[in-house]
Amino acid sequence: MSFPDFFNNVSTVSLREPLAVFLGASTNGVITYNYADAVKLAGHSCPTVAGAYLMVIKGLAYLYGDELPERGGIEVHMRDGREAGTTGVIAAVATLLTGAASETGFAGIGENQRFVRRNLLQFDADIDGLLALRRHDTGRGVILDLNVARVPANPEMRTLFLKAVAGQANESEQQRFAMLWQERVARMLLDHAEDSELVRIRAWEAIPA
Repeated sequence: MSFPDFFNNVSTVSLREPLAVFLGASTNGVITYNYADAVKLAGHSCPTVAGAYLMVIKGLAYLYGDELPERGGIEVHMRDGREAGTTGVIAAVATLLTGAASETGFAGIGENQRFVRRNLLQFDADIDGLLALRRHDTGRGVILDLNVARVPANPEMRTLFLKAVAGQANESEQQRFAMLWQERVARMLLDHAEDSELVRIRAWEAIPA
């Protein structure tokens, strides 16, 4: 699958995955994810996928600083129900990057359930933001919210979108629609990557470790 060139310029995120070391999939356990990985998971690139990617990597940076985040050592809390709007897409990207899973996740190894990932992803959380992350080891948390209106679509999209979704766009219009769609995603991930009005970050009350 070929991707737009701008994918190569989007920040990556590296995590330490102890389960990979335990089972011999990696010698050092360091896994690096990029935006293309999120796109492969979702099957598409859009403001929601881009926003979810940005929220999680910024949340991890807030919680861990210069330290490598531990995949599987992070809880993910979603404000909305699992079937609401784009919640499922955002949660899927969060699972990819953090390892946190719902009740269907990995149950762990042995009697002590080492490396468990099940129930680290929760929905209907009482938080003032789209999602929140919390470290298991320290109890430190962060709440994140996304304001996609901060990066508006090209005015041409009003007409192109309606024609494209109705299947009435000709080849040229469809190509223009797709190009402008990804152009907005690129602006989010590159031009506004450090924009505090796009991804809003605030501390979440820590729970004693």
